[in-house]
This record gives sequence, structure tokens and C-alpha cells, in this order.
Amino acid sequence: MANHKSALKRIRSNESKRLRNKYQHKTTRNAIRRMRELEDKKEAQTLIPSIYAMIDKLAKKNIIHKNKAANLKSGLQVKINNL
Repeated sequence: MANHKSALKRIRSNESKRLRNKYQHKTTRNAIRRMRELEDKKEAQTLIPSIYAMIDKLAKKNIIHKNKAANLKSGLQVKINNL
């Protein structure tokens, strides 16, 4: 267990940040999953900017690696182009 006041605060703040990151990551994964299930090209094209923004935010906050973000975005674009 932590011995310093600052260490106790760090434990509390890390837990809240972990939960926030987990929520954002899971929300993005669900959005990507819904996007991959779509069959309508117009609907997919309207959703893609918001999903790209979500992926970029995760990469910016180092929740996912920037190369993984690029691969996800590329894969989604390929999926849309093939609809």
C-alpha cells in the first residue's frame, strides 16, 4: 500500500482515468463493429467521420497505438469502398 499522500491520490486518479479510457475504447470498438455490419454505402459514409474522430482521440491519448489507428481507419475505408 502507498505510504505518501501523493501516492494515494495517484492511485485514485489512475483508477478514474483507467475507467474513462476503458469506456472510450469500448465505445469506439462497438462503433467500428456496427460500421462493419452495415450494407448501405450512404449510411456508412455519414458515420465514418465520427468513427475516425473517435479513433484519432484514442491514438492521441495513447490508448491505442497510432499505427493501429491508421490500420483501423484504412480497413474501414476499404470496407466502404467495396460496398
